[in-house]
Formats: sequence, C-alpha cells, structure tokens
Amino acid sequence: MSSADKQLAERFARIARVRFRDPALLARALTHSGAAGSTRDYQRLEFLGDRVLGLVIAEELLRRYPDENEGLLARRLNQLVRRETCAEVARGLRLHELMRTARTAERGQVQASHKVLADLCESVIAAIYLDQGLEVARSFIMSLWEPLFARHAEPATDAKSALQEWAAARGLPVPVYRELKRTGPDHAPVFEVEARVEGLGAASGSGPSKRTAEQEAAARLLKRAKAAEKAAGTEKK
Repeated sequence: MSSADKQLAERFARIARVRFRDPALLARALTHSGAAGSTRDYQRLEFLGDRVLGLVIAEELLRRYPDENEGLLARRLNQLVRRETCAEVARGLRLHELMRTARTAERGQVQASHKVLADLCESVIAAIYLDQGLEVARSFIMSLWEPLFARHAEPATDAKSALQEWAAARGLPVPVYRELKRTGPDHAPVFEVEARVEGLGAASGSGPSKRTAEQEAAARLLKRAKAAEKAAGTEKK
C-alpha cells in the first residue's frame, strides 16, 4: 500500500464515510486515463459500477412501487441512473478534486464533463462493491440517492416515447432523429439534434448529450403538434 493511496482513502473516508480495506482499489477508481505513467484507470471499474448501481436502484424501485408496471419502472430507473444524475452525485462527493490526473488543468475540464464525472461515480461504486461487498455498496448508493428518489417521486415523462405514441395514434410514421451539429470542447460538448415526423414537420433541441438533445427536440415537436391540433379542433382525447 503506497502512502499516496492511503492518503487518498483517508480523504474519501472523510467525505463519503466509507473506509477502504484496499486503498489501491479506490486509487484505481479515481485514476483518469491521462494520469502520468498510468496503465490502469477507472474505465473497467465503471463498467462494473454501472451494473451494480442499476441493480440496487432497480431493486429499490420494485420495493417502493409494487403496483407499477414495467414501463413506469423503466422510466424511473432511467432518470435515476442517467449520466447527469451520476455526475451530480460525483460533484457532491467532490470526485473531480480526488481524481488523479496528469495535468491539474484537467480537473476543471472534468468538473464540467458529465460523462467523466458519471464514470468516476460508477467506478467508485464498483470499487466499494469489490472491496466490501454488495450490502456496503447498497448502503453507499442509497445514502446518496435517497434525495433523488424524493425528487423524482413522479415518473419522468419520456418525450421521445410520448412523441412516438402520439404519431402512431394518428397513423404517422415513427419519428426520425438527426444530429445537426456538435459544438464545444470534447470535455463539454453541446449537441443539436432534429426530430422529424413525416407529415408533421420538425423541431430541434440541444443538450450536453445526444440523448438530452433528442428528448428536447421531441418535446418541442410534440408541444407544437398538440397546439396545432387543438387550434384546428381535431385534438384527440
């Protein structure tokens, strides 16, 4: 065990109240691929952490909502484990400050990057799971996600699904999405996407990920379509 790994584990324990038996696991979870001399970083752990997080949240949703169908549960799950949510948790844990990287300047870039922050969050979850097992990982996750369950007490509206259902009910083709452009640096991109339904028209949306931009475009097109239908007096109940 290196002294640097031990110091990192102590800092993490003060923030998250989880003390690692093997500090090297935490160090690996917080090592960015750009760190000098590093050949092992957080990306493999992120792969595992994503699955551990999904399992814990899915089980909790089943417990909290015993009467909801699969579709509503899936919407809740997607909202709670999506990139932006994990990035929010990572910021709360100050993982961008604990991250090991080759250049100090990269810390500011990581703080602005939903993807890297979300990956760090999931890699830390995996490290806790490997170090101390599922129950400790579950307690860690639930301590951080409990406020998020309260925030998302109502299932999120999936604009893309709503638009597709709306179009199908009127005999229209399925929506098609097309990336219009991408701007901004690699660590903080902004995507602009068009949603189009033949016979209805198109609308665009933007966001830090293609998924977010698609949802915004779908929401705008659906809102416009519903308004036009209402104005024409052909609104379906």
